[in-house]
Amino acid sequence: MAKKILFINQEISPYVPDTHLSLMGRELPQKMQEMGHEIRTFMPKWGNINERRGQLHEVIRLSGMNIIINDTDHPLIIKVASIQSSRIQVYFIDNEDYFIKRQMATDESGEDYQDNGERAIFFARGVLETVKKLRWVPDVIHCQGWMAGVIPFYVKTAYHDEPSFANTKVVTSLFTNELQKDLGNDMKKCLAFKDSIAKHLEKYNEVFDFYELGKMAIDYSDGIIVAKEDVNATLLDYTKAAQKPMLPYQGEGYAQAYHNFYENL
Repeated sequence: MAKKILFINQEISPYVPDTHLSLMGRELPQKMQEMGHEIRTFMPKWGNINERRGQLHEVIRLSGMNIIINDTDHPLIIKVASIQSSRIQVYFIDNEDYFIKRQMATDESGEDYQDNGERAIFFARGVLETVKKLRWVPDVIHCQGWMAGVIPFYVKTAYHDEPSFANTKVVTSLFTNELQKDLGNDMKKCLAFKDSIAKHLEKYNEVFDFYELGKMAIDYSDGIIVAKEDVNATLLDYTKAAQKPMLPYQGEGYAQAYHNFYENL
């Protein structure tokens, strides 16, 4: 049965350098589209993306919303481009404070940005608000990369009554640890939004790092996919303890297994 699948990716090739994560970000939506599913794809508009080469352009009707994080307004900018070889359209979440003049997880000296947590929150809310504006109701949301780690939490709390997401199943892919430092001192405070309140976060450490973000993503997901052979053992054990439906690592011929996993959620 064909489904509407929303892919929320941290990285997509060719807009950023080829990695396991960015190649999966490009190939998986294409494979699912070829199998008859209707897809939408989002990623951050990292500052190292060449807009002219990638032929990105702003979507005025979707831009302009202000997202408040930690009592500060951050304007949401939506851009779009198409991957010519696959006819996949990609929506980009952009903002001057968090993305325009900055690289991906780390700065020019290789240090993690201190506000990576806020950047992930802005990205998550930007994606979900844009999907609402598109009036498109996904059956499945598939999150790939730490940058999408906040999405499951918001779908199941702040947005659980929204018609766009009320019956949506959320899948999180496990990759390797891509962060060196924690996500900022005020991560729990910044996460508070609508029905996403402090009681939902009591079980997680005050210092929110890659592991805490991963645990939260697992807790609020309906299914977990092991996307690399060497995924983080801590999060793999946490998934097993939580007794979440889990798809083991599949290797190159993963498309049919992913399709079946979506169907069985």
